[in-house]
Amino acid sequence: MDSVLRAKSEDAKFGVYFIGTTPPRDGVPLEKVEEVANKLVARLDKIDFDGLIVYDIQDESSRTDVTRPFPFNKTFEPCHYSQILGYKTKKPVITYKSVASRDESEFNQWLDNSWQLYGVRDIVLVGSPSSKGQQKLSLNAAYQAQLEHRHNYYVGGVTIAERHAKKGDEHLRLIEKDKQGCEYFISQAVYDAPATIDMLSSYARECRAQNIRPKRMVLTFTPCGSESTMDFMNWLGISIPESTRWRILESSNPLAESIKVCRNNLNQIIEAVMPLNIPLGLNIESLTNRKEEIDASIRLYKLLKATLDMALAERELNSIDS
Repeated sequence: MDSVLRAKSEDAKFGVYFIGTTPPRDGVPLEKVEEVANKLVARLDKIDFDGLIVYDIQDESSRTDVTRPFPFNKTFEPCHYSQILGYKTKKPVITYKSVASRDESEFNQWLDNSWQLYGVRDIVLVGSPSSKGQQKLSLNAAYQAQLEHRHNYYVGGVTIAERHAKKGDEHLRLIEKDKQGCEYFISQAVYDAPATIDMLSSYARECRAQNIRPKRMVLTFTPCGSESTMDFMNWLGISIPESTRWRILESSNPLAESIKVCRNNLNQIIEAVMPLNIPLGLNIESLTNRKEEIDASIRLYKLLKATLDMALAERELNSIDS
């Protein structure tokens, strides 16, 4: 069976909407994993979403000298957790895969096992967090191996606006990943709308120059309810303007304020990017396991989905009128 998401995502007139989540800690008994999955599914019971995203969390200490705000813990096997969530929700699940720790033979075995044992069809490949870390397989080599593999995965890539702000070439990375088989991209969490707008505008111009159809961009948003969460976001490399930082932290209700910030950022992106004909989607995640931030992510999801749906509907009406 081919990817359900591939067919769903092809129509650029509509958005695609995801909830991002992290597997439980490694070593947790399977019944506890099922319990965690059931709690997530219960939270999603009353919302309309297209699928889930399960992250493959890696130790990124080689990327920065700054101490990780929260300790790194290995997680339950992401493919297995994707299978559990897919069974419980009857929705497709995109599974992230960090490729650096396995050689090409091991990666090909992973592609076989993920498809056959866990029913994974939709993946995002992620390279080493730093050139300093051990790397048995480069991201480019992983893309090539996947292209040559017998299973027809729906493959995506990661895009980072902060990298574009520093180096100015993220749009070229996107074009190259497109040529290597990426069919969609998922952003790092957005808290700096201008940086995302600059990156997507550059991408749209390059697509026109090369006569390439832009791939779908799934924009990630996350609520922030405390200084420790914001410190973790900074550690992850998420750009948060200083004015935004203090607007949230000095608010009487930081979580609610962060939701307002996210909505405003999405509105800015929609206004600037909608005319560029880049298919958009949303991924809403919680970066911590705090109940209040997880619940806030569901509220954020409802608000941002309604915002993008309305913008897409208005664009469709305008195209009919013209």
